[in-house]
Amino acid sequence: MAAFGRDQESSQQVWSSKVGYPGASEYREFYRDLGWDAEYEYIKPYIMPNGQRKNVGIKYHKITGKSVSSSDKSWYDPYWAKEKAAEHAGNFMLNREQQVGNLYNMMQRKPIVVSPYDAELYGHWWYEGPWFLDYFFRKSWHDQSTYEMTHLADYLKTNPTQQVARPSQSSWGYKGFHEYWLNEKNAWVYPHLHKAAERMIELAKREPADELQWRALNQAARELLLAQASDWAFIMRTGTMVPYAIRRTRSHLMRFNKLWEDIRAEKIDAGWLEKVEEIDNIFPNVNYRTYRPL
Repeated sequence: MAAFGRDQESSQQVWSSKVGYPGASEYREFYRDLGWDAEYEYIKPYIMPNGQRKNVGIKYHKITGKSVSSSDKSWYDPYWAKEKAAEHAGNFMLNREQQVGNLYNMMQRKPIVVSPYDAELYGHWWYEGPWFLDYFFRKSWHDQSTYEMTHLADYLKTNPTQQVARPSQSSWGYKGFHEYWLNEKNAWVYPHLHKAAERMIELAKREPADELQWRALNQAARELLLAQASDWAFIMRTGTMVPYAIRRTRSHLMRFNKLWEDIRAEKIDAGWLEKVEEIDNIFPNVNYRTYRPL
């Protein structure tokens, strides 16, 4: 197994809203939204059925400045935001050229700079993020010859000999450990998840007698994956929409346990299964056999 460490320098430049690119004044303000800004009677038809204000995704303001209050934000201009994204892409390219050059001089071998980010950064928190990526890839191809974009597997093919090490347990979350995902707010979740995982491994040893059992086994795998989603524990720790996170965790575990019981008893409720398949329809090609012990 090969482990690649996240590069802190490039990560900070892109991820941080305080010292990184996303905090530029020209970029779209995330927290101002027409769902809250518009007159209630105007926005009411668009926030039904309950009529409660919420984000609708239409945002007319730009960040303007780090010290500018939310009510004083200026109007957003996509032209200048796109220009700024191109400028930042060029700056990021220049920084990577210098970084790669310095590393090569130190290592006397081709280095690799690993820059992973949460997918929700691009287009969600940082609306112009997709423009930035587009410009960066184009500039990397046309405007420099110091580095090339690659895949971790391709890097290993050309550089098969690496340092043998025992990586420490860590994350890129708060304090670099797992504090956000394991604490007094969400610790109750894990005994249930571990038990469900053990039961899924047990189910994975089975061979379905018919299509209904095949569907039930695959749905059990989906429900386990959904129950294990780290967002639920994360939300419980942050304190935002906690009842929703708890409900999602419990509902997926309850559906999984019902499937486990029905499959073992060979009494699958076809109508209920069809309903659950429609509700939790992620991973259409999931194969429950993935959980079989090697």
